[in-house]
Amino acid sequence: MQIGVFAKTFPGSEPAGVLASVRDAGFAVTQFNLACAGLPSMPDDVPAAAIRAIDAAVDSSGVGLVALSGTYNMAHPDKQVRDDGLRRLAVVIEAAARLSRPLVTLCTGTRNRDDQWAHHPDNADPSAWTDMAVEMEKALELAERHGVDLGIEPEQANIVTSAPDAMRLIAEMGSKRLRIVLDPANLFEQADTAQARAMVAAAVERTASHVAMAHAKDRFADGRVATAGQGVVDFPDFIARLKATGFDGPLVTHGLSAGEAPGVARFLKGLL
Repeated sequence: MQIGVFAKTFPGSEPAGVLASVRDAGFAVTQFNLACAGLPSMPDDVPAAAIRAIDAAVDSSGVGLVALSGTYNMAHPDKQVRDDGLRRLAVVIEAAARLSRPLVTLCTGTRNRDDQWAHHPDNADPSAWTDMAVEMEKALELAERHGVDLGIEPEQANIVTSAPDAMRLIAEMGSKRLRIVLDPANLFEQADTAQARAMVAAAVERTASHVAMAHAKDRFADGRVATAGQGVVDFPDFIARLKATGFDGPLVTHGLSAGEAPGVARFLKGLL
């Protein structure tokens, strides 16, 4: 299992500097965002010079890119907004292929017009799932064409809220290119340690063999996001259960400051 961090944890728009910061904080891999290469996260185009700069930064830093962020609101109520997001996702998927990176991470979206990570009551309407699923079918066509996997993350504010939702979508799509990014802190809003442990254990069991990447974010009992190791998530149990399923992929932390990153790297390495 490799320990990683979101590249956007660190300031900068030059890949060499950002990946050097990732390495110096104690991480072996990163989930990369094109904003760290001086581009929009979801750009209209990724110039060849940006690809070369990212590849050179990987070589000079020794940090591996295990995923590229491709998030847009796949359930936005405005179809034109969804269409524009899909167009930009195609650019990100192509960039991932050019970088020979295996995974592009997605957001299954929300009916909230203003924030793709914010809940909306209409998320429970069947039409929201339908719109998201149509987007996912198109995204998977792009992924198949370029030989890249797509990662969906169960998230309380989004259409896919749980491990059962994720497995339902995988079954509906029928594509081996659709994988799961499992973040224990996104499986619940409020819980004590025992409740959180039970929910996370059930999710790991339910998604076994479908997890491409795990995230290491934490949550306090009152629902506030916390740095890994500071909240109610039982990370030793989470990691042990992942290992028991045969998972040996990246464990990537986020939701922390650059200053906190070295300590979290030490904490996670200690659990391995």
